[in-house]
Order: sequence, then C-alpha cells, then structure tokens
Amino acid sequence: MKMVQEKQKPIRKLNNEIVKHAVASEKAIRMMEYENKLQFIVERKARKNEIKQALESLFGIKAKRINTYVDRAGEKRAIVTLSKDAVALDIGTQLGIM
Repeated sequence: MKMVQEKQKPIRKLNNEIVKHAVASEKAIRMMEYENKLQFIVERKARKNEIKQALESLFGIKAKRINTYVDRAGEKRAIVTLSKDAVALDIGTQLGIM
C-alpha cells in the first residue's frame, strides 16, 4: 500500500508584507484625481486576489479591479480601481499621499 503525501500549503504572508507602500508620484496623483485609482508597491510574488484581500483588511478599500506590472526597477506595482462608492482622493489623504 502506497502512502500518498499531502502537499503542504504555502505559508501565507501577512497583509503588511504583501502591500509595501502607496506610490505618491505625479502620475499616481493624476490617476487618483481623474480615474479614481490608487497605486501601490506590492510583494513581487503576490497574486491579485491576495493584494485585494490585503487592501481590504489593511485600509478598508473595496477594489473593483486590480492591474499589476513590474517596473524597470524590478518592483511590482498594483493599480487599484476603486468602486464608485469610494473616492480615491479621500483614501489618499488618509494614507498621507496628498
């Protein structure tokens, strides 16, 4: 009789390890004003659903959509489109970006 080994689930990172910090560049501020989007630097291996859960638990942000990319410096950025009931400028002010 063969013993089947159970696969170990990967250890989940804490929410503050997934989301490193918010971006406060001119482009990010323009996106907050006109497109209701916020930009964050996140852990390189983080998935979109993990980023969404981390933002909801850390900042109370309800994300409508999340786009990610890796910039030239090798940092992963998440562009978070907020739902219509949330205002990006208000959240940016609370985070200290504005």
